[in-house]
Amino acid sequence: MEEEIQKPTVQYTDDNIRHLSDMEHVRTRPGMYIGRLGDGNLPEDGIYVLLKEVVDNSIDEFKMNAGKRIEVDVEERKSVSVRDYGRGIPQGKLVEAVSMLNTGGKYDSKAFKKSVGLNGVGVKAVNALSSRFEVRSYRDGTVRALVFERGVLKSDVTEPTEDENGTYIFFQPDPTLFVGYSFHDDFVETMLRNYTYLNSGLTIMYNGRRIMSRNGLADLLTDTMTTEPLYPIIHMKGEDIEIAFTHTDQYGEEYHSFVNGQHTTQGGTHQSAFKEHIARTIKEFFSKNYEFTDIRNGLVAAIAINVEEPMFESQTKIKLGSLQMAPGGESINKYVGDFIKQEVDNYLHIHADVAEVMQQKISSSEKERKAMAGVTKIARERAKKANLHNRKLRDCRIHYSDAKNDRKEDSAIFITEGDSASGSITKSRDVNTQAVFSLRGKPLNSYGLTKKVVYENEEFNLLQAALDIEDGLDTLRYNKVIVATDADVDGMHIRLLIITFFLQFFPDLIKKGHVYVLQTPLFRVRNRRTKIKNKKVVADADARLTGKERKSDFITRYSYSEEERLQAIRDLGPDPEITRFKGLGEISPDEFAHFIGPDMRLEQVTLHKTDQVQKLLEYYMGKNTMERQNFIIDNLVVEEDLPEEEILND
Repeated sequence: MEEEIQKPTVQYTDDNIRHLSDMEHVRTRPGMYIGRLGDGNLPEDGIYVLLKEVVDNSIDEFKMNAGKRIEVDVEERKSVSVRDYGRGIPQGKLVEAVSMLNTGGKYDSKAFKKSVGLNGVGVKAVNALSSRFEVRSYRDGTVRALVFERGVLKSDVTEPTEDENGTYIFFQPDPTLFVGYSFHDDFVETMLRNYTYLNSGLTIMYNGRRIMSRNGLADLLTDTMTTEPLYPIIHMKGEDIEIAFTHTDQYGEEYHSFVNGQHTTQGGTHQSAFKEHIARTIKEFFSKNYEFTDIRNGLVAAIAINVEEPMFESQTKIKLGSLQMAPGGESINKYVGDFIKQEVDNYLHIHADVAEVMQQKISSSEKERKAMAGVTKIARERAKKANLHNRKLRDCRIHYSDAKNDRKEDSAIFITEGDSASGSITKSRDVNTQAVFSLRGKPLNSYGLTKKVVYENEEFNLLQAALDIEDGLDTLRYNKVIVATDADVDGMHIRLLIITFFLQFFPDLIKKGHVYVLQTPLFRVRNRRTKIKNKKVVADADARLTGKERKSDFITRYSYSEEERLQAIRDLGPDPEITRFKGLGEISPDEFAHFIGPDMRLEQVTLHKTDQVQKLLEYYMGKNTMERQNFIIDNLVVEEDLPEEEILND
């Protein structure tokens, strides 16, 4: 009888017990302080949290009536400097203020009653997670300057200065933690604009550009709305509360909410209170038995409140959890409700013309909802059955709505056309994070149609069910909704039809940055490795092979544009083999794995404040007007296949 093999017991001694310094702890457990690391491709990524923590301190100075200007500079998308003209951090405690946790000037709620900075954490996290961090405190003719590297103090100098009082902070996120990171200009600008909307009178200079707001939240709605308001924006301010709202012809509801200057992207108790009381107040004003959903359909609104010692549901502060305006004080629900009840009710009594337009919109939403009632019931039953077996959906295991899954951000769904394309993607996808939804052909042009079509059209209904967005984006199952069609005229048309559907009925899906178009290669250029003259090209191709891939007889390049094709011909010459992909179905599953893997090229579908959705849709998807015909003729591109010799001689 064989003796049972005993595994040696791991020793557990005094040496196993470690004490981490403050800076080491932040570096070891960054998620505790900034939520996620990321590379800057999402607005929730850690590098923007670092920037926010620095700017928050400058904003707190502004709120204390010290410094009306903040200068923010981002250099080469890698490093940031922020200069304010507040009081400057007290110099005697400068080292402690930027490197010792639980040290700060915001524990006294009276001095910083409604501050946004993390009590004694914020800028220390920035210091610990930066490869280089500099801070200068200018106070009364003296500047003290510190330089840190990865949280370790490297220099400390104090000298006289003629500069104005205030604080200067420079930081460069640590590339070993934030791998391949870069700051995106649009995310930074949106963040800084939000600060100015909430702080009238504040000027932020961003890379030399002036950002300021005179009308607070009314400017926010004006700058972000992509549909025309049905009546002028209603804008109201009270002590510790500011609201702005209007109705539009778009479907759904759109909210921007803030607490103490912090953009709560996932809402919270203040947003819930606003939604409840705005609907109740309007219902009571008209004395009609309106449904809340009809009142809020098409509503675009913003709310900002100041709360003493706010509690958030995570360290990144994107959802408010506080129930009271101050410890032991009035509830947020009552405070917001009382303000809306009084102010909005008074406004509607005074402005009968606005009340009339609002009532027309509510009646229209009610009429449409009732007309849809029967259809909706049938469609929901169909979707319920489909959930058990949605023949159009090949689902993945991890979803965006899985709150506790670390990979939820990676969840994606490909919307494809035709069996061959969906088959290739299905065989080569990552079954954990990539789902596939297959269209039968060209979907219906939904421009100008009512939401009834979402329930009457089986394909649209099943797509809505797959995404789980019938009642809003809170339950969205995939972070990325990727339209994957052929790069020909028909493929472009299908792309446009799907995007029209989202713009028409779920504009928030696009506004929140969830919709993408998959870029697929137009050409495959390859040659036998023995024929390629440039040996560096061969060596580079071999270096890129993963552990699972073997060296092939051929070196292959996929080209996404004419320029890339010409470069590939030059690199892989002489006489390379060139294949043009006419459709996704022509690409084998093995090849497809390259296009939807780590090197996947995606183009985000975005909406800017200058994009008026209705006008865009009318132009591209409406009646075939002479204006549109002339546009097509003027922009028509005729492809010409050049002989290979001509290409190589270019």
